[in-house]
Amino acid sequence: MTSYRDRAEAGRMLADQLTDLAGRPDVVVLGLVRGGVPVARVIADRIGAPLDVLVVRKLGVPWAPEVAYGALGPGGVQVRNEMVADRIDPADRAQVREREQVELDRREQRYRAGRPPLDLAGRTAVIVDDGLATGATARAAVQVARQLGAVRVVVAVPVGSDQAYDMLAAEADEVLCLQVPADFAAVGAYYDDFHEVSDDEVTRALTATA
Repeated sequence: MTSYRDRAEAGRMLADQLTDLAGRPDVVVLGLVRGGVPVARVIADRIGAPLDVLVVRKLGVPWAPEVAYGALGPGGVQVRNEMVADRIDPADRAQVREREQVELDRREQRYRAGRPPLDLAGRTAVIVDDGLATGATARAAVQVARQLGAVRVVVAVPVGSDQAYDMLAAEADEVLCLQVPADFAAVGAYYDDFHEVSDDEVTRALTATA
């Protein structure tokens, strides 16, 4: 198992595998909020592509919030794992969905302040996160990107579970995942520094492109 020093190192290692996209005017790098943005910042700088943010929210199982039964994205996109969702009372699902929609709207307002709505028409979208556990959030991001007109969607992550990798491989045009451990643990287990990324850190990463 390889451990990354931090998200920046993971971004550098991913960028080394994305050199075929360097200098292409149709490419845009999309960081998933919040942990994916520092990784995406490094990739965007290295391949000379613009960086933007794609806000999606995981829908967590009420008694185990770290386990996703689906995800929300802007524009009304909702992804559900029916096998998990069907075990949850509809009223509980509605409560989770309402709470996450409020947070999604808040983050959209904060991170997209002064930025035009995402327009991916004719673009190659590179969706970046710091890791894939269930893959539900990244799956929602892929669907959002396609709805926004992306002609090609690439998912780039440092590490992921085999289940998430297989799911994303069926959704995206390409999945670059540097590690798919057979005994996958939590994403944070593969980083020396896996601090919680703050809103301010995301804003700094995004405004650095201005």
